[in-house]
Formats: sequence, C-alpha cells, structure tokens
Amino acid sequence: MSVDSTRRLGLATVCVAASAWGTWPLFVRHGGQGGLVVGFLTMSVMALPALWLVPRSDFRDRGAVLALVVVGVADAANVALYFSALERGPVVVAVLTHYLAPLLVALTAPLVLSERPSRRARLALPVMLVGLFLVLPRGEDAGSAPWAGLLGAGSALFYAVLVLASRRAAVSFPPLAVVSLHAVVSALLLLLVFRGKALPTQLDGGVALLLVGALLNGLAGAWLFNFGLPRIGAQLTGVLTYLEPLVAAVLGVAVLHEPFSASMALGLGLMLGAGAWSALER
Repeated sequence: MSVDSTRRLGLATVCVAASAWGTWPLFVRHGGQGGLVVGFLTMSVMALPALWLVPRSDFRDRGAVLALVVVGVADAANVALYFSALERGPVVVAVLTHYLAPLLVALTAPLVLSERPSRRARLALPVMLVGLFLVLPRGEDAGSAPWAGLLGAGSALFYAVLVLASRRAAVSFPPLAVVSLHAVVSALLLLLVFRGKALPTQLDGGVALLLVGALLNGLAGAWLFNFGLPRIGAQLTGVLTYLEPLVAAVLGVAVLHEPFSASMALGLGLMLGAGAWSALER
C-alpha cells in the first residue's frame, strides 16, 4: 500500500471513529438507562477481546501493567461522569466540557511525560473558557446545564489521566490490548463501587440499543481510532477528534431538539477553533 493510500485510510478510520463517538447522546437518551449503566455495558463489551488477549500478553513490564490499571481506574471514572453528563444536561454543554481533555493533556504532558511545553495550549485555554461561558445557558434557562458542565469537566480530568497513562502502557501492550485489558479493570471497578446502580433495571430494547452502541462506538470505535492514529500522526488526529463534539452538537439540536442560540454557536466555534489550532502546533 502506498504512503498516500495509507494516509487516506488513516484519515478515514479516525474520522469514522470520532464521528461515531458524537452519536453517543442518541444512545444514552434513547437507551432508557442511567449513565452508570451505559458506562458499565460499554466497558463490558470493550473487555470481551481480553478473553483472547490475556493468554497471549506479556505482563513482565510492571510499569506498563501499573499504567494499564491506572487507565482502567481513570476510564471507569471518565465514563461514569461523561455518560451521566449526557443523561442529565444539554448535550453541547456535556460534550464541550468533556473536550477540555485534549487541552489538559497538552498542558500537563510537559510535567508528566517531559514533553516540550505547548505555547498554543496556554494561549488556547482562555479562549476555550470564554467559548464555554458563551455555551452555558444562564439565568432561568440554565436548568441542569451546570450539573452537566461539572460532570463533563470531571470526565475531562480523568480522560486526561487516561491518555497520559496509556502512553506508558502502550510501550509493552499493542493498541487492542490497551483498549480491552483496561476495560476489564474499568468494568469490575464500576460494578464494585456502584453495585446494582451499574446494572440494567430491565432487559429490553433499550439495553439492546446500548449494547449496539457499546460495540460500535466503544470497541469498534476505539480500534478504528488506534488503527488510524499511527498512520496520520497525533497532530492531525487531535484535530480530527473535534468531529465528536461537532457531530454531538448538531444531533443535539436536530434530533433531540435542544435549544441553540447565536451565543452558543459562537462559543462552540471558539472552543472547536481554539482546540484545533492548539492541536496543529508543530
């Protein structure tokens, strides 16, 4: 396969993965279950390949194993908070606060991974905060938006930890192993902490819909993303992931009929633009 063909394939798989993730609000809202249940079902489906991977994996790198456990703990908190944010509040608020994560990674990577500091990330932070202020409903229209924002921002913090720890785990584990093995830890932790709250209240079509979402957006989406990442590089991948909040915002307005004002559109543009500009830094 030529270099151009490989690059086009990488672009296609990352775009498909990021766009698919933007459909999560539809699965959450129509699944009829709480955010904790969505998170547990997603992690359980993502953990299925571990049955095949565990006997074939080398666990001698203790640092990578510890990082894998950290990824599992962080992702358990991430999905619990993020899906709860989608369940409770406006989609655009939940998704955009969650997408503070790439910026947090860029700001903390120099401290944790000894990478070169990102000048653009420091400049983009205040712009994204202004954009977030414009997106958040105020006054009598606020409703559950503040809760969705807090939950989304909390998920961003844990997602940043997940990304940083994944870098260490990937030293000794291939992408599918990182995706699936950490999901075992995440699913068990969600079940241990939340017990019955993480389990479906009834087995119906809504649960089947969530399982489809977990298979497509969770397992397949994560595999497509990790397949495309090395073919186009982290820089362009970081920009393309902003398709997720864009798709989610459009679906929130067009399908879920959520309100969307001119100031919210401006805030959305500021956040997406600043995030993409930061990700494009050499």
